[in-house]
Amino acid sequence: MIKLNILNMKAFLAVANACRDAVYLISSDGQKADICRRYDLQNRLLDDFQENGNFLSISLSVANPSDYMAIVSYYAGDC
Repeated sequence: MIKLNILNMKAFLAVANACRDAVYLISSDGQKADICRRYDLQNRLLDDFQENGNFLSISLSVANPSDYMAIVSYYAGDC
């Protein structure tokens, strides 16, 4: 699991959509939802992001190592 503070949601979602396998968003109650190319969930994330002043803290589970590295690389470059 990885915890991220998202400052650029559109760029983050572009990276998540480029992943080959599932990118699971983990909710506060422990439920998982795959956000990879799930535009309905992504629109809700974008709404939450905007309502929170263009900031959102999320937890992800990414099983594919190359997908994980793509997200970590995005996050390191976005900070």
